[in-house]
Parts: sequence; C-alpha cells; structure tokens
Amino acid sequence: MTAPAEPSKPGLATGDALVVIPARMASTRLPGKPLADIGGVPMIVQVWKRAMEAAVGPVLVACAEARIAEAVRSHGGEAVLTDPDLPSGSDRVWQAVERFDPQGRFASIVNVQGDLPTLDPALVAAALEPLADPAVDIATLVAEIIRDAERDNPNVVKAILGLKPDQRRGRALYFTRATAPTGDGPLYHHIGLYAYRRAALQRFVGLPPGVLETRERLEQLRALEDGMRIDAVLVDTVPLGVDTPDDLQAARAILTPKP
Repeated sequence: MTAPAEPSKPGLATGDALVVIPARMASTRLPGKPLADIGGVPMIVQVWKRAMEAAVGPVLVACAEARIAEAVRSHGGEAVLTDPDLPSGSDRVWQAVERFDPQGRFASIVNVQGDLPTLDPALVAAALEPLADPAVDIATLVAEIIRDAERDNPNVVKAILGLKPDQRRGRALYFTRATAPTGDGPLYHHIGLYAYRRAALQRFVGLPPGVLETRERLEQLRALEDGMRIDAVLVDTVPLGVDTPDDLQAARAILTPKP
C-alpha cells in the first residue's frame, strides 16, 4: 500500500468530510485489539493509515482509553478521548465530532471501524458518493455474496436493495441476519462503513433503540425505522474485520513487511 498522506498538522485541515475511527480496548473475542501489533505498529494505527490514504479529509480516532490515544498520537495521528461508557461506536463518533469540531466545519462524517487494518482506502471515498444526493441521510457499502457459506450465516448481515444489472448504487430497504430476499438473484453482504450527513448523525444518536434494531441486533435499523434514507454503493471487496486471533494472524500475514 502507498504511504499515507502527510498533512502539516494531522487532522486539522478543513474540508467537507471528517473521518472518525471509534476504538475501545474491550472486546469479547479479542481484548485489547486496537493495540495488537500488525506489521510493527498497533492495529488502530494501520486503520488510521488506510483512512489517511483515502484522502477525503482529516482523520480522527475516537478513543475510549488514553492508551489508544497515545498510540495514535505517537505515530502522528489525531485522537480525541471519549466517554468509555458510551453504548456504541456511533455514539463515540458523535461525541468525538462535537469535541473536535464544535464549529460545525465538517458537513459529512465517515465512520470507519477500528478493526479494518487492510481496508482498501477507495472504499472510504466510495461511501461518500451517495451524499451528493441531498435526499440521502446515510450512505454505506455492500458487496455481492459469492461464497455459499455466507448466504445462511447470521453473522453476515444482508442488505436488501433492488439493484438492476447496470446499477452500483441503490436505496437500502432493510438489513437482516436472515437469508433474504428469497427468489433468484444476488444477495448483498453489508459492509459496516458509514458516511453520514452531520445532522443525520446527530439525529441518529439522539433516537431511542428501535424495535427492529433490538430484534435483529442491527443498529442501522434504528435509522430506517425513523424514516431516514440509507443508500448503499456496490463494491467488489469485503474488508477483513479483525474479531478473532485467526483474523489477527491473517491481517499480519497481509501487512507484515516481507524480509
């Protein structure tokens, strides 16, 4: 991968979009994963580098613990400490935005998960594309499911949208852990990377959990239940999310420099 862009003051340039990476040390399957070494640097730094390579705007890490902030800053990144008791990554992102940018300079907020060290930077830019349409509140990404094992796997979230063969963007009608929709045609793997209008993110985190959100355990359903519009862009790859020790080894194999 190419080296990240080097702004004179990381995270302080102004632009339309602000990329925020929420990170916390607590993880059921892989405790402390933001600081797990991958290629000689902590995983959160690898994610920060990928987001910087996207070059869509400054990148900010929203940290639940000071240790994460110290690691990011030691590599030239910008970090903001957030309340460790916040209920979700979206809440962490919004609190970081409020603390970093109280003036409202940034109209769009991109939420990049902190466990995507091999993320293709082009996906960050792709997620912003639907926001060119003023009717769209939130944008996200999907990829066509190719492997049969993923079709019925409840850990693979499916996005339901009607895309014609020549389309690569459409309105998301629902998200589910079930195998859906039925009938012939592609299924779409939802990639949990979001671009929000700033006002939409503020509205979203102020809503109570939705009925379907609670039932499916999918936070984005809260937005749909409240009438917000989510559009999705079809991309070619699903980034590797590091949730287990095996995932961590796979990421190390990809990013560790070869002798």
